[in-house]
Amino acid sequence: MSGLEIGVTGFVVLLILLAVRIPIGVAMMGVGIVGYISIAGTVPLLSYLKTETYWRFTSFDLSVAPLFILMGQFAAKAGLSQALFRAANVWLGHHRGGVAMAAVGGCAGFASISGSSLATAALMGQVALPELKRFNYAGSLATGCLAAGGTLGILIPPSIILIIYAIMVEANIATLFQAAFLPGIFAALGYLLAIAIVVRINPEAGPAGPRAPRSEQWAALFDIWPVLLIFILVMGGIYTGIFTPTEGAAVGALGTFLIAVTKGGMRLKGTIDAVLGTASTTAMIFLILLGAAIFNAFLGFSELPNLAADFFKNSGMTPIMVVFGMVVLYILMGFVMDSLSMILLTVPIFWPIIAGLDFGMEIDDVKLWFGIISLIVVEVGLITPPVGLNVFVISSMAKDVPMIETFKGVIPFFLSDCVRVAIILAFPVVVLWLPNVLKLN
Repeated sequence: MSGLEIGVTGFVVLLILLAVRIPIGVAMMGVGIVGYISIAGTVPLLSYLKTETYWRFTSFDLSVAPLFILMGQFAAKAGLSQALFRAANVWLGHHRGGVAMAAVGGCAGFASISGSSLATAALMGQVALPELKRFNYAGSLATGCLAAGGTLGILIPPSIILIIYAIMVEANIATLFQAAFLPGIFAALGYLLAIAIVVRINPEAGPAGPRAPRSEQWAALFDIWPVLLIFILVMGGIYTGIFTPTEGAAVGALGTFLIAVTKGGMRLKGTIDAVLGTASTTAMIFLILLGAAIFNAFLGFSELPNLAADFFKNSGMTPIMVVFGMVVLYILMGFVMDSLSMILLTVPIFWPIIAGLDFGMEIDDVKLWFGIISLIVVEVGLITPPVGLNVFVISSMAKDVPMIETFKGVIPFFLSDCVRVAIILAFPVVVLWLPNVLKLN
């Protein structure tokens, strides 16, 4: 077999392994090792592993991931999700659909300090579901808004998947955080609009609650000062260049630790649990990254990415048509794969294709634009059947709501995502405006 044939075969085998639920890190590493040996031999593989493992795990850029994970763990222990939902609810709950809007607002706020979609969905689900049930919200809207709101953890910085994408394409992490800010805001606003349309069509789906006294509204707003402080300190410092992303993550982890101890009542056991949770998640991510590196090295030997790039470059398709095709492929893959798997599997193939096309932008701007599009589309996979992980998380809490109702409930939010992707495809300035403004300053 030629190298190309081995590469295609390996890619297909990997998809089959993922379809039968083999862990992605193990699957990529196994296929990569077998494919590498088939093309280059055993000795070159051992030589590659000797240097790649050391280089991969000593990368300074990668140190930001465990720090942001630890920051999210401390934020969960600090009880900040409750404060965020309560503040949003007392300001919005008296409107039709207001409690669902408050749930999305709480998700957006918690995403800004957690970086994890599943953690955002799980914590906000625990806080918001009882209130949504108390006000007799339709099960589909109650669970759908929480499942969709959790996806904001992927896009709103700090995002672990955004960090991984930046490392894979050698982009600046701080600049990517800047690029994700406006799309993240638009995502939250789009979800609020989706809720408003749903309750306009069916008022009984999201009845209005009582108006909270003005004093209670201001008191609830004051309770979220730790979230605002951490976000302004960390993201503001990174955006303005005061901190590197790693320094900002360290400051954020320390800040959320102090808040968890003083405001959330976290003690030694909670601290140990947070550290162990961080270690477990970091180990999983590092194993996946090593597996991806081996698999990508195998693909490089097979020449599959380069041949794919040459094919699309000479196909006569416009660059936007190529990106649109990738978006459709991402949506289809989201039916059977999780977001991290899609990014690790496709970026090594898609990026050489994108880098070889002329979008009328500098290559660094293309990295930002394509990265944000990719993240928005893979986040859709968290709410699409049959592998919508956020839907499974929320359904496990709302046992009285059939899962099919939750999948129906996410349809308006899926449509909102589609509109957002179309806008960013047509107007890259939505992504590039803030990084360019901060670069000029």
